[in-house]
Amino acid sequence: MLRRLSVVVLLLFACHTSARRHDAPAQRVVSLLPSFTEILFAIGAGDRIVGRTQWCDYPLAALEIPSVGDGLPPNIEAVMARRPDLVVLYNAGPNVTAAKQLERAGIQTVLIDLNRLEDLGPAARTLGRLTGLEQRAESLATAMDSLSLDRPRPPSTASLAFVVWDNPPIIIGHGSYLDQLAAQAGARNVFGDIAAPSAQVSLETIVARDPQWIAVLSDSGTAPAFARRREWRAVRAVRDGHFLLLAGSLFGRPGPRSGEAIRQLRALLTRNVVGAQHAAPLHEAPRR
Repeated sequence: MLRRLSVVVLLLFACHTSARRHDAPAQRVVSLLPSFTEILFAIGAGDRIVGRTQWCDYPLAALEIPSVGDGLPPNIEAVMARRPDLVVLYNAGPNVTAAKQLERAGIQTVLIDLNRLEDLGPAARTLGRLTGLEQRAESLATAMDSLSLDRPRPPSTASLAFVVWDNPPIIIGHGSYLDQLAAQAGARNVFGDIAAPSAQVSLETIVARDPQWIAVLSDSGTAPAFARRREWRAVRAVRDGHFLLLAGSLFGRPGPRSGEAIRQLRALLTRNVVGAQHAAPLHEAPRR
């Protein structure tokens, strides 16, 4: 679980892109982040992916592609064994080193970081240019750009706190993609005043902020283990069973499905806020 957390947290940091220019469109791509894999499929380059991380599980066709491991950092030998002409990496320290190794071996690399909604369009355009699929990439990028345009946001119907780790508690702040999803869905992140994408806080601080809902990334659809611990029951939302269980494969990665994540969270909040006024405590995950 800690390894999966590292993937989620790494997705929530600042955006940077760098690539060495090559003339021919890439035909054999190793994608080392789930978001990149989804974008490549969405622009029509899915059949060019020859390697993926074990976390790349969408679309289903991605599971047929050989895995090269975690991707953070990459297994250089496994990546090179796929004979790629382009490797797409998340821009983190170990990956920068790996990119230099791959470039020295004559393999084109690109370092892309996806943090916020406004980073989606540029990422799609970069991958479109490198694969020679600029027109389809531009269409996708335009659609994703619209998610981050300044527009009136729906009024806040609920307050929530994203808890991505429980001991010590780590929450999501304003600098994150998840904070944007909450705002677009009509929720107020009670830690939205924290500029960082994520931060460690005390349990007492969560109690004091008193969110109506605790949002967690949970592919299992079950309430987190900390919900049963006595100290966490000091949080009213935990005590009342007010959990929003969000599928990590949808909500934990910026990509072509970000609009769907916003729609699902908005529907889930609307249903649960109304239901909480008339029903017993609930735990509910969005239908996929």
